Amino acid sequence: MIVFDLECINGHAFEGWFQDKQEMETQQEQGLLQCPVCDTTAVVQKLHPIAIKTSAPVRARSNEAHQALQAGQEAMAELTERVARFVENNFEDVGTSFAKEALKMHYGASEHRSIRGTTTREEEKTLQKEGVPVIKIPVYKKPDEEFN
Repeated sequence: MIVFDLECINGHAFEGWFQDKQEMETQQEQGLLQCPVCDTTAVVQKLHPIAIKTSAPVRARSNEAHQALQAGQEAMAELTERVARFVENNFEDVGTSFAKEALKMHYGASEHRSIRGTTTREEEKTLQKEGVPVIKIPVYKKPDEEFN
């Protein structure tokens, strides 16, 4: 067994126990990883520093590792925010009709366009079974917004 530190898009940190990294990635791809606080499936593995033996003093190493980790996390947060804003500004929001609209486009019943919205787990499974290409993107929390 291996334990990974996980974090949801709303900043809730928790642990996940898996046979190996592949099992964690498989569960993540299938939307089975879920935040125990807010139930979102927008969950990622938290970056964590690794220990490397060098001749540098321990204090300097840990400070550099912390700065590198923090820079990596900030870069990922910025990238996630930029992608989410791009989608918000350039994709039509179809809300809870996402699965229905995606299937219509997939089968040629409506014109192809960039859409965004929400689905249930059952709808996600249907879209996957039908071969509809879908990408899950975390929702960017605006400073004045609150999520459950």
